[in-house]
Amino acid sequence: MERFDLNTCTKVKEWLRKDVKRTVIIPHVNPDGDAIGSTLGLNDVLNNAGFESHVIVPNDFPVYLNWLSCEGSPLIYEQNIERCQKLIDQADALFFLDFNDAKRLGKLEEYLRTNAKKVVLIDHHPDPQIKADFMFSDTNVSSTAELVYDFVDAIGMLDHLGVTGANALLTGIIADTGSFSHNASRSPMYGIVGELIKRGADKEKINESLYNNFSEKRMRLLGYCLSEKMEIFPQYRTALIWLSAEELKRFDFHPGDTEGFVNYPLSVKGVVFSAFFMEKHDQVKISFRSKGSFATNDFSGAHFSGGGHRNASGGETKLPMAEALALFRELLPQYSGKLDKEC
Repeated sequence: MERFDLNTCTKVKEWLRKDVKRTVIIPHVNPDGDAIGSTLGLNDVLNNAGFESHVIVPNDFPVYLNWLSCEGSPLIYEQNIERCQKLIDQADALFFLDFNDAKRLGKLEEYLRTNAKKVVLIDHHPDPQIKADFMFSDTNVSSTAELVYDFVDAIGMLDHLGVTGANALLTGIIADTGSFSHNASRSPMYGIVGELIKRGADKEKINESLYNNFSEKRMRLLGYCLSEKMEIFPQYRTALIWLSAEELKRFDFHPGDTEGFVNYPLSVKGVVFSAFFMEKHDQVKISFRSKGSFATNDFSGAHFSGGGHRNASGGETKLPMAEALALFRELLPQYSGKLDKEC
């Protein structure tokens, strides 16, 4: 499939061949399965093709993704600031994956603000804010991992995709589609999945690692959320879960422990919009999910400084938790018409 402009792909191929020896690949802050999978997948290709490539993530990532990493990769910026900055300084090219707004670089944003290196952006989120030298963006694909596969194919490097990279890219696709339960209706994606499996990707191990690899405390936290912290607003076809910092501490929270919690209320009959509020340091982080045409990214962007996809987005607020929850509840009547339209 010719997803990208042929002239742009030719320019990238020539530029990489002539001017690039060292690369650094960077995903968004709080990296998820697609962010880690897409970056490590591209990293495998570039290293196999003879480049010196490194992945630098802004902060730590969920432990259930550790099996994808290898010695020294990815590097966590907050834990290795001096080394990461040196690698960025030495790089001939930067690849930004799975985000399109510099605000999502976390503490890396300030260091990269004056960066003069060429940037390749590969992403599937709407409304790009970063002005990259080469942009490969498509909001219709399942994941950035899928887009990376197409990018690698388009620049003629698919032969350099090994088992490590195939596992990483399939992890990204499975993670961002909830194991093919949403945003997974395009047939080309399944063609890519088949090719990744041919190259050695282990679909069963990936599913086991993503969905059957949690701690006992995480499972008890999920039970607590569903039993004690889930609110249903039937008149607005909406559900809400929230956790305070104290509650997270009580259940020994680690990054990734609440991954997927926001999806559970959508299993309740009649619920088409779900929100998950989590208190972190001096702000409240929020995840939104929906069914059908209700645009969570519009809702998040209008009220919670966020964005993302129509059916999956995030946001944040500096309001105290009680005020943030009150605001969310007060907003629901304004959206009752749109929420009531969903089947």
